[in-house]
Amino acid sequence: MRGTAILAFALAAIAALAAPSLTAFSSMKPGALAGAWREARIARIKPNEYSLVSDEGVTVLRVRSEGAAGTVAHPADADPRATPMLSWRWKIDSVVTKADMTHKSGDDYAARVYVFFDVPLDDLSFGQRMRILMARALYGDEVPSGALCYVWDNRQPVGTMSPNPYTERVRMIVLESGATRVGQWVTEQRDVGQDYVQAFARPAGAPVPRVIGIGAGADTDQTSESVTAWFGDFRLSPRS
Repeated sequence: MRGTAILAFALAAIAALAAPSLTAFSSMKPGALAGAWREARIARIKPNEYSLVSDEGVTVLRVRSEGAAGTVAHPADADPRATPMLSWRWKIDSVVTKADMTHKSGDDYAARVYVFFDVPLDDLSFGQRMRILMARALYGDEVPSGALCYVWDNRQPVGTMSPNPYTERVRMIVLESGATRVGQWVTEQRDVGQDYVQAFARPAGAPVPRVIGIGAGADTDQTSESVTAWFGDFRLSPRS
């Protein structure tokens, strides 16, 4: 994925007001994407296909990616000190066999989930600030200044954290790896506050920026492979 385009994914939220909670796919009927979820496309890259489908009687998001990329995003306004726990479930039909997250040419994933943050510009280097300001001039003030990206990878060990090969403002975190659980629903829960501190090497106890959006999608434009991913409801909640 391209660096500016990755952070511009949250532009899908422009058309909807920030919401205190994340619209549940299970609350909608199968069919076209609806509610506060919006598709964000990347210029000159084939878009994924998105739809709401019934799976075991529950409506979920289905993402079909055939040499394509993109995401659907939902606006948020969440304080990680109060609601840091992000939970969801996901399923894939295959891994992206030729992917390699350590290189730009292999930056593809069967499924990925973004958490977008409103990082204060004062926390960024001069060069990073200039890139964000230019992106906002082009795409709007909603372009986030940082993100975590949780991925279902094909080869890297679970727990791997690394900068995205296109932009250091996105940190990749491998939650699932390989084909062992292909075809199975897998439930995830992450403390996005703790992950942010670790991924961006912030001092212990340092404030974590507000969460301004959640995104879900798949990515096969580099390898030209085909995958299908499914996502259940997303939820932000306090630590138990």
